Amino acid sequence: MRCPFCGHDDTQVKDSRPNEDSAAIRRRRFCPTCGQRFTTIERVQLRELAVIKADGRRVPFERDKLARSIRIAMRKRPIPEERIERIVNGLVRQLEASGENEIPTKQLGELVMDTLREVDAVAYVRFASVYRDFREARDFEIILGSLSELPLATAAEAAPAEAGPVEAKSR
Repeated sequence: MRCPFCGHDDTQVKDSRPNEDSAAIRRRRFCPTCGQRFTTIERVQLRELAVIKADGRRVPFERDKLARSIRIAMRKRPIPEERIERIVNGLVRQLEASGENEIPTKQLGELVMDTLREVDAVAYVRFASVYRDFREARDFEIILGSLSELPLATAAEAAPAEAGPVEAKSR
């Protein structure tokens, strides 16, 4: 691994550990030339995926771009970062397991929308408004009309459970 600071070709691994869902390995590295430390993350990639854009162009699939768009949709929602990572990992695994090397943007967008629909209604509407390029308030009315009993993430889901039952106070 090349050092990002000095460009030296040979760095040393000081520590390796799997992430929370064991989908990646986090490695702390050290450069013997400049003495800097840095972190790398390794993920298993089953196949090279490409995205087919609406205009027919084929571009390499970018996991980080998918994760960024989901994070934007979930901004200021009570959803922990670990859950967002699990969602992204699950979507990537679904795409890789599909057996297809090329995924149309329409299929990818619908897959993300279906996933967000099950997680949080606000994130779903935010993503849908960009993905479907809403131009008028009527576009929001249509999608909001299709929402029936969709989940809203709550702060209770994001916060760790308290130890023990809550006792009622008497007056």
